[in-house]
Amino acid sequence: MGSKIKLNFWQIWNMNVGFFGIQYSFGLQQSAVNPIYDFLGASPDQIPILNLAGPVTGLLIQPLIGALSDKTWHPRWGRRKPYFFIGALMCSICLLLFPYSSSLWMAAGLLWILDAGNNTAMEPYRAFIADKLDDEQQPVGFQMQSFFTGLGQTLANLSLFIFPMIFIGKTGSLPTWVYASFFLGAFCSIGSIWWSIRTTSEIPPSEEELAHLRAEKRGLFEPIVEIFSAIGDMPKVMWQLALVYLFQWYALFCYWQNSSKSIALSVWNATPKSDPAAYETAVGWTGLVNGWYNIVTFLTAFALVGFARKYSAKNVHAFCLLLAAIGFLTFPHIQDKNLLFFAITGFGIGWASMMGIPYLMVVSDIPKERYGVYMGIINMMIVIPMIIQNLSFGYILKHFLNNDPRLAISFAGVLLLISAFFTLLIKSKKATN
Repeated sequence: MGSKIKLNFWQIWNMNVGFFGIQYSFGLQQSAVNPIYDFLGASPDQIPILNLAGPVTGLLIQPLIGALSDKTWHPRWGRRKPYFFIGALMCSICLLLFPYSSSLWMAAGLLWILDAGNNTAMEPYRAFIADKLDDEQQPVGFQMQSFFTGLGQTLANLSLFIFPMIFIGKTGSLPTWVYASFFLGAFCSIGSIWWSIRTTSEIPPSEEELAHLRAEKRGLFEPIVEIFSAIGDMPKVMWQLALVYLFQWYALFCYWQNSSKSIALSVWNATPKSDPAAYETAVGWTGLVNGWYNIVTFLTAFALVGFARKYSAKNVHAFCLLLAAIGFLTFPHIQDKNLLFFAITGFGIGWASMMGIPYLMVVSDIPKERYGVYMGIINMMIVIPMIIQNLSFGYILKHFLNNDPRLAISFAGVLLLISAFFTLLIKSKKATN
Protein backbone atom coordinates (compact mmCIF):
# COMPACT_ATOMS: atom_id res chain seq x y z
CA MET A 1 0.00 0.00 0.00
CA GLY A 2 1.21 3.49 -0.79
CA SER A 3 2.42 5.86 1.91
CA LYS A 4 -0.07 7.46 4.29
CA ILE A 5 -0.20 11.24 4.52
CA LYS A 6 -1.52 13.28 7.42
CA LEU A 7 -5.15 14.35 6.93
CA ASN A 8 -6.72 17.40 8.50
CA PHE A 9 -9.84 17.22 10.66
CA TRP A 10 -12.27 17.96 7.81
CA GLN A 11 -10.70 15.37 5.53
CA ILE A 12 -11.20 12.75 8.26
CA TRP A 13 -14.74 14.13 8.68
CA ASN A 14 -15.52 13.75 4.96
CA MET A 15 -14.22 10.19 4.79
CA ASN A 16 -16.56 9.21 7.64
CA VAL A 17 -19.75 11.05 6.62
CA GLY A 18 -21.00 7.82 5.02
CA PHE A 19 -21.03 6.22 8.45
CA PHE A 20 -23.81 8.65 9.36
CA GLY A 21 -26.22 7.10 6.83
CA ILE A 22 -25.30 3.57 7.83
CA GLN A 23 -25.97 4.37 11.47
CA TYR A 24 -29.23 6.23 10.76
CA SER A 25 -30.41 3.00 9.17
CA PHE A 26 -29.08 0.99 12.12
CA GLY A 27 -30.84 3.37 14.53
CA LEU A 28 -34.15 2.60 12.83
CA GLN A 29 -33.40 -1.11 13.19
CA GLN A 30 -32.75 -0.63 16.91
CA SER A 31 -35.74 1.52 17.78
CA ALA A 32 -38.41 1.24 15.06
CA VAL A 33 -38.34 -2.38 13.87
CA ASN A 34 -39.37 -3.96 17.19
CA PRO A 35 -42.35 -1.59 17.63
CA ILE A 36 -43.36 -2.46 14.04
CA TYR A 37 -43.29 -6.12 15.06
CA ASP A 38 -45.45 -5.18 18.06
CA PHE A 39 -47.91 -3.27 15.85
CA LEU A 40 -48.12 -6.35 13.59
CA GLY A 41 -49.05 -8.56 16.57
CA ALA A 42 -45.79 -10.18 17.77
CA SER A 43 -45.67 -11.54 21.33
CA PRO A 44 -42.71 -10.55 23.60
CA ASP A 45 -41.00 -13.96 23.37
CA GLN A 46 -41.21 -13.90 19.54
CA ILE A 47 -39.14 -10.70 19.29
CA PRO A 48 -35.68 -12.31 19.76
CA ILE A 49 -36.25 -14.81 16.92
CA LEU A 50 -37.64 -12.07 14.66
CA ASN A 51 -34.39 -10.15 15.27
CA LEU A 52 -32.23 -13.08 14.17
CA ALA A 53 -31.73 -11.46 10.76
CA GLY A 54 -29.16 -8.93 11.96
CA PRO A 55 -26.60 -11.19 13.59
CA VAL A 56 -26.90 -14.02 11.06
CA THR A 57 -26.32 -11.73 8.08
CA GLY A 58 -23.46 -10.06 9.97
CA LEU A 59 -21.88 -13.40 10.71
CA LEU A 60 -21.99 -14.44 7.05
CA ILE A 61 -21.45 -11.16 5.24
CA GLN A 62 -19.00 -8.98 7.15
CA PRO A 63 -15.99 -11.34 7.19
CA LEU A 64 -16.77 -12.36 3.59
CA ILE A 65 -16.93 -8.73 2.43
CA GLY A 66 -13.78 -8.00 4.43
CA ALA A 67 -11.88 -10.83 2.75
CA LEU A 68 -13.14 -9.77 -0.69
CA SER A 69 -12.26 -6.10 -0.16
CA ASP A 70 -8.72 -7.05 0.94
CA LYS A 71 -8.30 -8.69 -2.49
CA THR A 72 -10.00 -5.91 -4.48
CA TRP A 73 -8.44 -3.03 -6.36
CA HIS A 74 -9.91 -0.98 -9.22
CA PRO A 75 -8.07 2.11 -10.55
CA ARG A 76 -11.30 4.16 -10.57
CA TRP A 77 -13.47 2.67 -7.80
CA GLY A 78 -10.77 1.67 -5.32
CA ARG A 79 -10.77 -1.15 -2.76
CA ARG A 80 -13.41 -0.48 -0.09
CA LYS A 81 -15.68 2.10 -1.76
CA PRO A 82 -17.51 -0.28 -4.16
CA TYR A 83 -18.76 -2.20 -1.13
CA PHE A 84 -19.89 1.01 0.62
CA PHE A 85 -21.99 1.94 -2.38
CA ILE A 86 -23.59 -1.47 -3.02
CA GLY A 87 -24.46 -1.85 0.67
CA ALA A 88 -25.97 1.65 0.92
CA LEU A 89 -28.06 1.05 -2.20
CA MET A 90 -29.46 -2.17 -0.71
CA CYS A 91 -30.27 -0.31 2.54
CA SER A 92 -32.08 2.51 0.75
CA ILE A 93 -34.29 0.13 -1.25
CA CYS A 94 -35.22 -1.88 1.86
CA LEU A 95 -35.93 1.23 3.92
CA LEU A 96 -38.31 2.44 1.21
CA LEU A 97 -40.14 -0.91 1.21
CA PHE A 98 -40.16 -1.68 4.95
CA PRO A 99 -43.24 0.40 5.97
CA TYR A 100 -45.32 -1.48 3.39
CA SER A 101 -44.89 -4.71 5.40
CA SER A 102 -48.30 -6.36 5.66
CA SER A 103 -47.26 -9.23 7.94
CA LEU A 104 -44.65 -10.18 10.52
CA TRP A 105 -42.81 -12.42 8.08
CA MET A 106 -42.67 -9.79 5.35
CA ALA A 107 -41.13 -7.37 7.86
CA ALA A 108 -38.69 -10.06 9.06
CA GLY A 109 -37.67 -10.87 5.47
CA LEU A 110 -37.01 -7.23 4.63
CA LEU A 111 -34.96 -6.92 7.82
CA TRP A 112 -32.68 -9.72 6.54
CA ILE A 113 -32.00 -7.82 3.33
CA LEU A 114 -31.69 -4.46 5.11
CA ASP A 115 -29.13 -5.85 7.51
CA ALA A 116 -27.20 -7.49 4.67
CA GLY A 117 -26.91 -4.05 3.08
CA ASN A 118 -25.85 -2.41 6.34
CA ASN A 119 -23.18 -5.05 6.91
CA THR A 120 -21.88 -4.79 3.34
CA ALA A 121 -21.42 -1.04 3.80
CA MET A 122 -20.20 -1.03 7.41
CA GLU A 123 -17.45 -3.65 7.47
CA PRO A 124 -15.11 -2.10 4.87
CA TYR A 125 -15.46 1.25 6.68
CA ARG A 126 -13.46 -0.03 9.66
CA ALA A 127 -10.73 -1.27 7.32
CA PHE A 128 -10.90 2.05 5.41
CA ILE A 129 -9.74 3.88 8.57
CA ALA A 130 -6.86 1.46 9.11
CA ASP A 131 -5.91 1.74 5.40
CA LYS A 132 -5.95 5.51 5.22
CA LEU A 133 -4.72 6.77 8.60
CA ASP A 134 -1.43 6.23 10.40
CA ASP A 135 -1.13 5.08 14.02
CA GLU A 136 -1.32 8.64 15.36
CA GLN A 137 -4.53 9.52 13.49
CA GLN A 138 -6.35 6.18 13.79
CA PRO A 139 -7.87 7.04 17.21
CA VAL A 140 -9.46 10.17 15.73
CA GLY A 141 -10.65 8.17 12.72
CA PHE A 142 -12.30 5.42 14.77
CA GLN A 143 -13.86 7.89 17.20
CA MET A 144 -15.10 9.98 14.25
CA GLN A 145 -17.09 6.88 13.33
CA SER A 146 -18.33 6.80 16.93
CA PHE A 147 -19.37 10.46 16.56
CA PHE A 148 -21.35 9.73 13.38
CA THR A 149 -22.83 6.64 15.04
CA GLY A 150 -24.23 8.90 17.75
CA LEU A 151 -25.40 11.56 15.30
CA GLY A 152 -27.07 9.14 12.86
CA GLN A 153 -28.81 7.17 15.58
CA THR A 154 -29.83 10.37 17.38
CA LEU A 155 -31.68 11.66 14.32
CA ALA A 156 -33.23 8.24 13.69
CA ASN A 157 -34.55 8.11 17.26
CA LEU A 158 -35.69 11.73 17.28
CA SER A 159 -37.72 11.01 14.15
CA LEU A 160 -39.68 8.45 16.19
CA PHE A 161 -40.61 11.21 18.65
CA ILE A 162 -41.14 14.16 16.30
CA PHE A 163 -42.75 12.54 13.25
CA PRO A 164 -45.80 11.17 15.17
CA MET A 165 -46.67 14.81 15.96
CA ILE A 166 -46.47 15.76 12.28
CA PHE A 167 -47.73 12.66 10.47
CA ILE A 168 -51.00 11.73 12.18
CA GLY A 169 -53.05 8.58 11.69
CA LYS A 170 -52.40 5.29 9.97
CA THR A 171 -51.44 4.21 6.48
CA GLY A 172 -52.30 0.57 6.00
CA SER A 173 -51.52 -1.40 9.15
CA LEU A 174 -48.83 0.98 10.47
CA PRO A 175 -48.76 4.57 11.80
CA THR A 176 -48.01 7.11 9.04
CA TRP A 177 -44.93 8.43 10.88
CA VAL A 178 -43.20 5.08 10.27
CA TYR A 179 -43.21 5.81 6.53
CA ALA A 180 -41.65 9.25 7.03
CA SER A 181 -38.86 7.90 9.28
CA PHE A 182 -37.94 5.11 6.89
CA PHE A 183 -38.10 7.29 3.76
CA LEU A 184 -35.73 9.81 5.38
CA GLY A 185 -33.45 6.89 6.31
CA ALA A 186 -33.37 5.76 2.67
CA PHE A 187 -32.21 9.22 1.56
CA CYS A 188 -29.56 9.49 4.31
CA SER A 189 -28.17 6.02 3.57
CA ILE A 190 -27.28 6.55 -0.08
CA GLY A 191 -26.66 10.32 0.17
CA SER A 192 -24.05 10.22 2.92
CA ILE A 193 -22.16 7.30 1.35
CA TRP A 194 -22.09 9.16 -1.95
CA TRP A 195 -20.56 12.18 -0.15
CA SER A 196 -17.68 10.12 1.26
CA ILE A 197 -17.07 8.34 -2.04
CA ARG A 198 -16.87 11.67 -3.88
CA THR A 199 -14.65 13.48 -1.37
CA THR A 200 -12.16 10.79 -0.33
CA SER A 201 -9.68 8.85 -2.43
CA GLU A 202 -8.14 5.53 -1.44
CA ILE A 203 -4.41 4.87 -1.25
CA PRO A 204 -3.40 2.77 -4.28
CA PRO A 205 -1.40 -0.40 -3.67
CA SER A 206 2.30 -0.48 -4.50
CA GLU A 207 3.50 -2.37 -7.59
CA GLU A 208 4.57 -5.22 -5.33
CA GLU A 209 1.13 -5.39 -3.70
CA LEU A 210 -0.59 -5.22 -7.09
CA ALA A 211 1.51 -8.13 -8.32
CA HIS A 212 0.58 -10.07 -5.19
CA LEU A 213 -3.13 -9.32 -5.74
CA ARG A 214 -2.96 -10.50 -9.36
CA ALA A 215 -1.23 -13.69 -8.26
CA GLU A 216 -3.91 -14.51 -5.67
CA LYS A 217 -6.25 -17.42 -6.33
CA ARG A 218 -9.71 -16.25 -7.39
CA GLY A 219 -11.75 -19.37 -6.68
CA LEU A 220 -15.31 -19.20 -5.42
CA PHE A 221 -14.33 -20.49 -1.99
CA GLU A 222 -11.09 -18.53 -1.57
CA PRO A 223 -12.65 -15.80 0.63
CA ILE A 224 -14.04 -18.49 2.93
CA VAL A 225 -10.64 -20.21 3.08
CA GLU A 226 -9.08 -16.83 3.90
CA ILE A 227 -11.53 -16.26 6.78
CA PHE A 228 -10.71 -19.63 8.39
CA SER A 229 -6.99 -19.06 7.83
CA ALA A 230 -7.21 -15.64 9.52
CA ILE A 231 -9.11 -17.12 12.48
CA GLY A 232 -6.35 -19.73 12.84
CA ASP A 233 -3.72 -16.97 12.90
CA MET A 234 -5.75 -14.61 15.08
CA PRO A 235 -3.78 -12.59 17.67
CA LYS A 236 -4.44 -13.49 21.31
CA VAL A 237 -5.82 -10.02 22.01
CA MET A 238 -8.70 -10.68 19.63
CA TRP A 239 -9.67 -13.83 21.53
CA GLN A 240 -9.65 -11.76 24.72
CA LEU A 241 -11.86 -9.15 23.08
CA ALA A 242 -14.23 -11.91 21.94
CA LEU A 243 -14.91 -12.80 25.59
CA VAL A 244 -15.71 -9.15 26.40
CA TYR A 245 -18.01 -8.96 23.39
CA LEU A 246 -19.86 -12.15 24.35
CA PHE A 247 -21.40 -10.43 27.39
CA GLN A 248 -21.41 -6.88 25.99
CA TRP A 249 -23.41 -7.52 22.84
CA TYR A 250 -25.79 -10.05 24.41
CA ALA A 251 -26.65 -7.28 26.88
CA LEU A 252 -27.22 -4.63 24.21
CA PHE A 253 -29.69 -6.77 22.29
CA CYS A 254 -31.62 -7.34 25.54
CA TYR A 255 -31.89 -3.57 25.93
CA TRP A 256 -32.85 -2.74 22.34
CA GLN A 257 -35.52 -5.43 22.21
CA ASN A 258 -37.14 -4.45 25.51
CA SER A 259 -36.60 -0.71 26.06
CA SER A 260 -39.98 0.45 24.66
CA LYS A 261 -41.93 -2.17 26.58
CA SER A 262 -39.94 -1.49 29.78
CA ILE A 263 -40.72 2.23 29.61
CA ALA A 264 -44.38 1.50 28.80
CA LEU A 265 -44.67 -0.62 31.96
CA SER A 266 -42.59 1.46 34.37
CA VAL A 267 -44.01 4.86 33.32
CA TRP A 268 -47.46 4.18 31.79
CA ASN A 269 -48.24 0.73 33.26
CA ALA A 270 -49.19 -0.36 29.75
CA THR A 271 -48.38 -3.15 27.28
CA PRO A 272 -48.91 -3.22 23.49
CA LYS A 273 -52.08 -5.28 24.02
CA SER A 274 -53.52 -3.69 27.19
CA ASP A 275 -53.28 -0.08 25.99
CA PRO A 276 -52.05 0.36 22.38
CA ALA A 277 -52.36 4.17 22.54
CA ALA A 278 -50.21 4.42 25.67
CA TYR A 279 -47.71 1.99 24.17
CA GLU A 280 -47.40 4.12 21.02
CA THR A 281 -46.69 7.10 23.31
CA ALA A 282 -44.04 5.01 25.07
CA VAL A 283 -42.45 4.12 21.71
CA GLY A 284 -42.17 7.83 20.90
CA TRP A 285 -40.65 8.54 24.31
CA THR A 286 -38.22 5.65 23.86
CA GLY A 287 -37.12 7.28 20.62
CA LEU A 288 -36.39 10.45 22.58
CA VAL A 289 -34.53 8.57 25.33
CA ASN A 290 -32.47 6.61 22.79
CA GLY A 291 -31.90 9.82 20.88
CA TRP A 292 -30.46 11.32 24.07
CA TYR A 293 -27.98 8.49 24.64
CA ASN A 294 -26.78 8.95 21.08
CA ILE A 295 -26.41 12.70 21.66
CA VAL A 296 -24.21 11.80 24.64
CA THR A 297 -22.30 9.47 22.33
CA PHE A 298 -21.34 12.09 19.78
CA LEU A 299 -20.63 14.69 22.49
CA THR A 300 -18.20 12.38 24.31
CA ALA A 301 -16.66 10.42 21.40
CA PHE A 302 -13.63 12.66 20.85
CA ALA A 303 -12.98 13.15 24.58
CA LEU A 304 -12.46 9.38 24.87
CA VAL A 305 -9.51 9.64 22.42
CA GLY A 306 -7.58 11.74 24.92
CA PHE A 307 -8.53 9.54 27.85
CA ALA A 308 -7.48 6.41 25.93
CA ARG A 309 -4.06 7.92 25.21
CA LYS A 310 -3.61 8.93 28.85
CA TYR A 311 -5.12 5.97 30.74
CA SER A 312 -5.02 3.18 28.09
CA ALA A 313 -7.81 1.99 25.84
CA LYS A 314 -8.78 -1.00 28.00
CA ASN A 315 -9.16 1.05 31.20
CA VAL A 316 -11.31 3.62 29.43
CA HIS A 317 -13.50 0.94 27.86
CA ALA A 318 -13.94 -0.91 31.19
CA PHE A 319 -14.97 2.33 32.93
CA CYS A 320 -17.43 3.19 30.16
CA LEU A 321 -18.97 -0.30 30.40
CA LEU A 322 -19.37 0.22 34.16
CA LEU A 323 -21.26 3.48 33.57
CA ALA A 324 -23.50 1.74 31.03
CA ALA A 325 -24.18 -1.11 33.48
CA ILE A 326 -25.23 1.30 36.23
CA GLY A 327 -27.58 3.00 33.76
CA PHE A 328 -29.23 -0.29 32.79
CA LEU A 329 -29.60 -1.42 36.41
CA THR A 330 -31.46 1.77 37.38
CA PHE A 331 -33.45 2.19 34.13
CA PRO A 332 -36.39 -0.20 34.78
CA HIS A 333 -37.07 1.18 38.27
CA ILE A 334 -37.73 4.75 37.09
CA GLN A 335 -41.37 5.87 37.04
CA ASP A 336 -40.77 9.51 36.08
CA LYS A 337 -40.23 9.56 32.33
CA ASN A 338 -37.88 12.56 32.55
CA LEU A 339 -35.47 10.77 34.88
CA LEU A 340 -34.89 8.10 32.22
CA PHE A 341 -32.50 10.54 30.52
CA PHE A 342 -30.17 10.46 33.55
CA ALA A 343 -30.12 6.66 33.62
CA ILE A 344 -29.41 6.30 29.92
CA THR A 345 -26.57 8.85 29.93
CA GLY A 346 -24.21 6.14 31.20
CA PHE A 347 -25.07 3.98 28.23
CA GLY A 348 -24.44 6.92 25.89
CA ILE A 349 -20.86 7.14 27.18
CA GLY A 350 -20.53 3.35 26.97
CA TRP A 351 -21.85 3.34 23.40
CA ALA A 352 -19.27 5.99 22.41
CA SER A 353 -16.55 3.67 23.65
CA MET A 354 -18.04 0.51 22.10
CA MET A 355 -18.06 2.08 18.64
CA GLY A 356 -14.38 3.00 18.59
CA ILE A 357 -12.15 2.16 21.56
CA PRO A 358 -12.01 -1.67 21.15
CA TYR A 359 -10.54 -1.25 17.65
CA LEU A 360 -7.62 0.66 19.18
CA MET A 361 -6.88 -2.34 21.39
CA VAL A 362 -6.42 -4.70 18.45
CA VAL A 363 -5.45 -2.72 15.34
CA SER A 364 -1.72 -2.66 16.18
CA ASP A 365 -1.72 -6.49 16.38
CA ILE A 366 -3.34 -6.96 12.94
CA PRO A 367 -1.24 -7.25 9.74
CA LYS A 368 -2.19 -4.43 7.35
CA GLU A 369 -2.79 -6.76 4.39
CA ARG A 370 -5.54 -8.42 6.45
CA TYR A 371 -7.30 -5.35 7.85
CA GLY A 372 -10.53 -6.15 6.00
CA VAL A 373 -10.88 -9.78 6.99
CA TYR A 374 -9.93 -9.12 10.63
CA MET A 375 -12.41 -6.25 10.94
CA GLY A 376 -14.97 -8.72 9.60
CA ILE A 377 -13.92 -11.29 12.20
CA ILE A 378 -14.33 -8.67 14.94
CA ASN A 379 -17.88 -8.29 13.69
CA MET A 380 -18.31 -12.07 13.99
CA MET A 381 -17.45 -11.57 17.67
CA ILE A 382 -20.33 -9.09 17.82
CA VAL A 383 -22.95 -11.11 15.97
CA ILE A 384 -22.30 -14.54 17.53
CA PRO A 385 -23.43 -13.23 20.97
CA MET A 386 -26.43 -11.68 19.22
CA ILE A 387 -27.33 -15.01 17.62
CA ILE A 388 -26.97 -16.74 20.98
CA GLN A 389 -29.20 -14.04 22.48
CA ASN A 390 -31.86 -14.36 19.78
CA LEU A 391 -31.97 -18.13 20.16
CA SER A 392 -31.84 -18.26 23.96
CA PHE A 393 -33.30 -15.11 25.42
CA GLY A 394 -36.92 -15.78 24.46
CA TYR A 395 -36.76 -18.89 26.66
CA ILE A 396 -34.97 -17.03 29.48
CA LEU A 397 -37.46 -14.14 29.32
CA LYS A 398 -40.47 -16.45 29.37
CA HIS A 399 -39.36 -18.99 31.98
CA PHE A 400 -37.02 -17.04 34.30
CA LEU A 401 -37.92 -13.35 33.89
CA ASN A 402 -41.73 -13.73 33.73
CA ASN A 403 -41.88 -12.09 30.27
CA ASP A 404 -41.14 -8.81 32.08
CA PRO A 405 -39.12 -6.41 29.87
CA ARG A 406 -37.99 -4.50 32.96
CA LEU A 407 -36.19 -7.60 34.26
CA ALA A 408 -34.61 -8.00 30.79
CA ILE A 409 -32.98 -4.56 31.15
CA SER A 410 -31.68 -5.44 34.64
CA PHE A 411 -30.28 -8.69 33.25
CA ALA A 412 -28.45 -6.64 30.59
CA GLY A 413 -26.89 -4.47 33.31
CA VAL A 414 -25.43 -7.52 35.07
CA LEU A 415 -23.93 -8.77 31.79
CA LEU A 416 -22.24 -5.40 31.22
CA LEU A 417 -20.61 -5.62 34.66
CA ILE A 418 -19.15 -8.99 33.64
CA SER A 419 -17.88 -7.57 30.33
CA ALA A 420 -16.18 -4.68 32.17
CA PHE A 421 -14.30 -7.17 34.35
CA PHE A 422 -13.04 -9.16 31.33
CA THR A 423 -11.97 -5.93 29.59
CA LEU A 424 -9.47 -5.30 32.39
CA LEU A 425 -7.80 -8.66 31.61
CA ILE A 426 -6.98 -7.72 27.99
CA LYS A 427 -3.29 -7.43 27.11
CA SER A 428 -2.18 -5.83 23.84
CA LYS A 429 0.26 -3.23 22.57
CA LYS A 430 -2.36 -0.48 22.61
CA ALA A 431 -4.32 -1.66 25.64
CA THR A 432 -1.37 -1.66 28.00
CA ASN A 433 0.70 1.35 27.00
